[in-house]
Amino acid sequence: MTVQFKITGIIGTGAMGRGIAQMLAQAGSEVLLHDSQPAASSKARDALFAQWDSMAEKGRLSAEQVASLRGRTRCVDALDDLAGCDLVVEAIVERLDVKVGLFQSLERLVRPDAVLVTNTSSLSVTAIAAKLQHPQRFAGLHFFNPVPLMKVVEVIAGLRTDPAVCRALTDYVRQMGHAPVQASDTPGFVVNHAGRAYGTEALRIISEGVADFATIDAVLRDQVGFRLGPFELLDLTGLDVSHPVMESIYRQYYEEPRYRPSAIAAQRLAGGLLGRKTGEGFYAYVDGKAQRAAEPPAPSVTTLPPVWVSPRAARRAGLLQLLKDLGASIETGATPSESALILVAPLGFDVTTMAVVERLDPARTVGIDMLFDDAQTRRRVVATNPATRSDMRDAAHALFARDAKPVSVIRDSGGFVTQRVVACIVNIASDMCQQGVCTPADLETAVKLGLGYPMGPLEMGNLVGPTNVLEVLFNMQTVYGDPRYRPSPWLRRRGAIGLSLLHVEA
Repeated sequence: MTVQFKITGIIGTGAMGRGIAQMLAQAGSEVLLHDSQPAASSKARDALFAQWDSMAEKGRLSAEQVASLRGRTRCVDALDDLAGCDLVVEAIVERLDVKVGLFQSLERLVRPDAVLVTNTSSLSVTAIAAKLQHPQRFAGLHFFNPVPLMKVVEVIAGLRTDPAVCRALTDYVRQMGHAPVQASDTPGFVVNHAGRAYGTEALRIISEGVADFATIDAVLRDQVGFRLGPFELLDLTGLDVSHPVMESIYRQYYEEPRYRPSAIAAQRLAGGLLGRKTGEGFYAYVDGKAQRAAEPPAPSVTTLPPVWVSPRAARRAGLLQLLKDLGASIETGATPSESALILVAPLGFDVTTMAVVERLDPARTVGIDMLFDDAQTRRRVVATNPATRSDMRDAAHALFARDAKPVSVIRDSGGFVTQRVVACIVNIASDMCQQGVCTPADLETAVKLGLGYPMGPLEMGNLVGPTNVLEVLFNMQTVYGDPRYRPSPWLRRRGAIGLSLLHVEA
């Protein structure tokens, strides 16, 4: 295989630069390491050599391959030493003025056909290129840390980038064994943009007192399949990293409500509760392990009341079958008896609203989340309203836990936890498609590989149904009057005419 760029330079040899250098060398390129601190580039080279030796010990590389990689990787002390490079990748501090100054210096050194690339995660590629003499050869190549393990790379074209440059970079990423995705030069590119809903909506839910951190994390892990709940993820990343990204994208989109950050995160950042790195975040950590209270057992209820299910319940047929499987006594009358537990299964509306609209006794009304088919989840979630009697709450909890499936009981809000978070994820993804940030296919790839979601956001929308996502959003708009739940036109069109979200317009 012909190497796309034979001689490459890496400027900035911290963890990110070192990881990029590893992938460039393994793609077959000669790699020149440069750092403003010469000792840093030597340290990076030694770390790379040790990494390749370790890979050889595990049988992933041969001795000959290690020798070849070592021979193609060396340190250089001056920028002038990069003059012969076909490609130079910058991985330095996230400051526009510093990056611009560096690339202006590089332009005077390298050949006219050399490609210059920034690994920026938050700055505009166009804004950097605008200060250069040859913006057509400049692009973004956004890797994720740790680079060898994070298999997605965003290829970003500025407004004046030559398309041939992005095609060459895309082919080069494939030579590394990574998955390239094409991103337009918009705030957050693909991955950081698509990831806005998960943490911000969870923080909004916390601010309403619906449930605690551990419950929200458990619900989203067990109902949707996320590997980490939003607060576990924020603790892993660190609020000193996550919250500034939230604020940056919010500001760059001129305070678009969908990206609104949380005062809770800002306060905890100010208080130094950053997460695992400080030993305390949304969880306290002992020996690196989050400390959580044991989940309380389901209440013991001697005699369960009969159950009446609202005719407006989402997935009503599935809910009735579930109740039958759990051995419930189901009432079939047009209205509930005086002793019945009343079940509603709203999409986007709160339990209180459903009780009022349907003229149900709120003291006996409990909601259950049926956005996903029950068979697809590992947890059930029920919600009370402010008037729900404790005996009815306990009866609902005990009934839905009869088959030993965990049950979380939360307080009333517009939309259940899963409904709100999933609807916001799908809506932001749909809006990205509306803006042309990337193709639907690249969006799915970027989110699964870059964020580790169990499925892409559009696949998630297809699974629960675009019309259901729209219903959640419309109803939440009604409850909150908040434009953050305004459905994307791209989502509205597909939901209205029954197209899958992965459908690509001709």
